[in-house]
Amino acid sequence: MEEKKIDIQSIIGFILIGGILLWMLYNNTPEETPAEEVTTTEQLQDNTAQESQIQESNDISRPAANDSTALADAQRRLGAFGFSETLPSAKGGTTTISNDVLELKVSNKGGYIEEARLKNFKTFDSIPVYLIKDGNASLNLTFSTTDGRTLNTENLFFEPELTKNNGNQVLSMKLKVSDNEYLEYRYAVRPGEYMLDFSIRSQGLTGVLNSAQTPVLDWKLKGYRHAKSISYENRYTDLIYEYDGGDDDNLTSGDDEEENVSYIAYRQHFFTSILLTDTPFKSSKFEVENLVEDEEIDTVFTKTFASTIPLDLKAGELNYDMNWYYGPSDYKILNDYDRNLDEIIPLGWGIFGWINKYLFIPFFAFLAGVLPSYGLAIIAMTIVVRIVLSPVTYKSYLSQAKMKILRPEINEINEKYKDNAMKKQQETMKLYSKAGASPMSGCLPALMQIPVFYALFQFFPSAFQLRQKSFLWADDLSSYDTIAELPFTIPFYGDHVSLFPILASVAIFIYMMMTTGQSMQANQQPGMPNMKFLMYLSPLIMLIFFNNYASGLSLYYFTSNLITIGIMLVIKYAIIDEDKIHAKIQENKKKPKKQNRFTKKFQDMMEQAEQQQKKQKR
Repeated sequence: MEEKKIDIQSIIGFILIGGILLWMLYNNTPEETPAEEVTTTEQLQDNTAQESQIQESNDISRPAANDSTALADAQRRLGAFGFSETLPSAKGGTTTISNDVLELKVSNKGGYIEEARLKNFKTFDSIPVYLIKDGNASLNLTFSTTDGRTLNTENLFFEPELTKNNGNQVLSMKLKVSDNEYLEYRYAVRPGEYMLDFSIRSQGLTGVLNSAQTPVLDWKLKGYRHAKSISYENRYTDLIYEYDGGDDDNLTSGDDEEENVSYIAYRQHFFTSILLTDTPFKSSKFEVENLVEDEEIDTVFTKTFASTIPLDLKAGELNYDMNWYYGPSDYKILNDYDRNLDEIIPLGWGIFGWINKYLFIPFFAFLAGVLPSYGLAIIAMTIVVRIVLSPVTYKSYLSQAKMKILRPEINEINEKYKDNAMKKQQETMKLYSKAGASPMSGCLPALMQIPVFYALFQFFPSAFQLRQKSFLWADDLSSYDTIAELPFTIPFYGDHVSLFPILASVAIFIYMMMTTGQSMQANQQPGMPNMKFLMYLSPLIMLIFFNNYASGLSLYYFTSNLITIGIMLVIKYAIIDEDKIHAKIQENKKKPKKQNRFTKKFQDMMEQAEQQQKKQKR
């Protein structure tokens, strides 16, 4: 790739960049429930004279009433939690709330969303995008009552009440003891918003909720596959959470635990489900399980997410103001909420993320707004990036030219002091110092390009704008392009042939030939990596591993390397004159060279080591 400026002297830079690349390459209507078993008032009255148990749907039993007061209390409590047909809450069904971008169906049983559809998006096979459907998600509040029972809201029936006003829709789901005593889930949807208000609160349940037992909220979701390659989608599917007022972390598999959590996001590459809270959860436990072991078999779900969240009672009541987000993993949309949700997008850490946030994202948005296609926007951004980095390319090539001119003298030194490594190193350093050349001057420009290289590697797979945008033969720049389907699967490569990675590999190979071809003609120095092998390694990595990556990323590398080749040809034949460089080096060698402190200290150490070596030989 363009960042790998390879010659014998800059091999360190290649190893670092290649190591980073390798590291990055190895890092997405329920069935009808049987009717609840009902205990009527008459049955309770028939059993007041004797001890009995009332079997509830959650298999929790309680003593029968022994007098009329206990009977009335039992009837009131049972009816409140959906076990009596006499209350409207003990009915099935759903309530739909929606706006122009989102449609939600909230079930009376459990009071949670049983279907969440994003209206403006389709999957890779033209099916509407559902984040919740057919029982893949659940929300359950487990709490204890003062009479010793443990209840789960996912098994109980809520009473819905929907109000609409100027496009805003508010759905109140109440689990009633009476009109003034209830547990409520409240949803509020606004026009054009993927974010909805959500609250959990209780009223008048101080005598019902057992304050000695902390209510626990469990939120689970199995991520549906939405992309052509489930393994590629799964690579960017994980759980992200924010804690301690701004810090964030992610979990790709296994379990974790954190305190003071302010949001939990189940990111499915290009779509995300987020639970946010105004009152941070004091403690939360998370678990992520990968569901894709074989891409040929496991084709429906990516990962399972689960969060366990204890909720605090305040004066014996629940009161939490929260939000749900069901929508795209779009940086602009998430960032506009000003709640640190942009951290959900994997743009890279530290300086890499800053480059993406403040340079590449706004610049690419500008180009996409003025150019007719996203493919052209990628090419235009690549051209600008390479032009901006052309001074670095020039400095690197100039260093290579100097080292090429000095190579005959270096070979003489190597031959003259072949039996004295210490002396050979000293004389080589003196030659570099006199000539005004340094092998590190070829390595440092390559290192300077690492932030840009890594930032773009993170940017293109995370750019929601590229999703399902076509260019040339690629029908989706956020997924791989296909020019041929294979009747078999090649390990690491896949069951298809992508053209953009092939073109990028060819461009990289040509570039590597230009930068390493002359170096390989020289004698291979002992202990140095095999240059011919290194020349083939980078194109091979591109060809194999990028076959399943986003075609937009491969398009960038192809264009970038073509531009770099062009820039280097211009530098070689129109800017750099090797005869002039040679004359300047000879002139520099005649001038007295003032050594800097580091060079002088290093040379003194070498001389001391040489003297010590001579004493030992005596």
